[in-house]
Amino acid sequence: MMGNWNYGYGMGGSGIFFGWFFMIIFWVVVIWAIVAFIQWATKQGEGTVKHSAIHILEERYAKGEISKEEFEEKKSVLRK
Repeated sequence: MMGNWNYGYGMGGSGIFFGWFFMIIFWVVVIWAIVAFIQWATKQGEGTVKHSAIHILEERYAKGEISKEEFEEKKSVLRK
């Protein structure tokens, strides 16, 4: 009786399975969240830079600082 401490206690074999299962699910969710955040952050940076450059170019053309030919040339370079 004294030597059998674990008899009747614990979750048995199914508890070990669920523990591993939830640990794997946890790490999959964490990795997915990190990848999703990195993709979101890189898309935010790309759109802002390109939009800002084209917007500035359009403003310069509207103010008459650059010619139409220069505007079209720079716009085609920015859209690549």
